[in-house]
Amino acid sequence: MTHQTVGYPARPGLPDDPRANVAEPTPSCPVEIALAALHGRWTTLVIREFLRGDRTFTELRQALPALSDKVLSDRLAHLTEAGVLERRRQPGWPPRVHYALTPHGRRLGPVLQALWDWGVQHRPPVTG
Repeated sequence: MTHQTVGYPARPGLPDDPRANVAEPTPSCPVEIALAALHGRWTTLVIREFLRGDRTFTELRQALPALSDKVLSDRLAHLTEAGVLERRRQPGWPPRVHYALTPHGRRLGPVLQALWDWGVQHRPPVTG
């Protein structure tokens, strides 16, 4: 159920929220928060792997062999800090670290699907 705010009628694709009527991006904007979580090359592919299940660093390296260890480490740290992933270290030797999507991270699945669907429909024409 949505609420109507006086002066802000609900329209498809526009939030029914007076905070959406801003003149410039703000860090507290929900769209900016979502885009910041997805920021960075490879981020969407890393999230895709986690939508398939929990992963270790080594498993991610195998799934995405063209991704460098440095960039993978950066993406894991970024996604963990953004609350998309949780990091669990298992005791023992050698140390093993498992990563998993948080409930907030799982909610990115439909977002990525919507971005995919939009991209399929708006693919630029092939020139050449």
